[in-house]
Amino acid sequence: MSAVAVAGTLAACGSSNSSSTSSSTAAPAGSASTSTPAAAPANAKLIVKDAANASKPTITVGSKNFTEEFILGEIYAQALQAAGFKVKKQLNLGSEQIAYKALKGGQIDAYPEYVGTALTNFFKVQSAKVPKDPAAAYTEAKADFAKAGVTALPLTPFTDSNGFAMSQKSWKAAGSPKTISELAPKFGTLTLSGSPECRSRLDCKLGIEQTYGHKFKKYLPVDLSKRHEVLSNGQADVSVVFTTDGAIAANKEVLLQDDKQFLPPYNVSFLVRDATVKASGPNFAKVIAQVQTGLTTPVMQELNSRVDLDKQKPAAVATAYLKESGYIK
Repeated sequence: MSAVAVAGTLAACGSSNSSSTSSSTAAPAGSASTSTPAAAPANAKLIVKDAANASKPTITVGSKNFTEEFILGEIYAQALQAAGFKVKKQLNLGSEQIAYKALKGGQIDAYPEYVGTALTNFFKVQSAKVPKDPAAAYTEAKADFAKAGVTALPLTPFTDSNGFAMSQKSWKAAGSPKTISELAPKFGTLTLSGSPECRSRLDCKLGIEQTYGHKFKKYLPVDLSKRHEVLSNGQADVSVVFTTDGAIAANKEVLLQDDKQFLPPYNVSFLVRDATVKASGPNFAKVIAQVQTGLTTPVMQELNSRVDLDKQKPAAVATAYLKESGYIK
């Protein structure tokens, strides 16, 4: 099955969120490091296992603390394992600050990060000054990461922006606004919900209030897994969600248009310690680029739905994606 076909494979139902736990897996020892990789398979997309990779240092793949990160962490880890690398997983580390600290400190070797998050939160670029073109934003972030001894690998095709959603009930009560500008004059009567760190992020609460010139009446910090629940149970009028969330359509939520475009690009770059890139060899980056090809926005929405709505495990969803896309057998 082709990668684009992933989006229509399973129907989404229910509502939940999954967490992921730490685990480790090792590729079979194989032959000596001087071995020659197997000949290219008939399926050109299939990841070729190179026994020489087993002699290289173990790669610890991390992730942040929400569904999409669990899935991406699993996809990268399983793909590298399929290529013969020894892989350990430390998923569900926490926020971007925690994950990036773990990367710089050597607790993990790599993790997926959103380029817009990196620029606004690690390198303190004002949201309005972040390039709207993903390639330009990536070039800027890549240069900043290089100064920290981190290699930012090329971006995913999909982008997953923060979004500001409302339940049908709250949306109608607010006058059925289509844009954030239309809702902004009413911020002072509304409760906004988001993650604890959203309160001070330029691409979240702080940024939307600065850009649209109004402050919310109340801010309700919640765990990311509750971002849609707070809308359905009426705890919040507006919630910060992810634009690739399957629950937006399933719950018939209204996603407000960011008409002033304060939100930066949110394509993902797999961040890797320079030392790990050097020790792992060129096959490492090649495998990551290979499995990212099929990660379009519709496909990522479907993968998230399989976890959040169909209650499948991130590891199983990642394996299905790799198999359905022809990367592994």
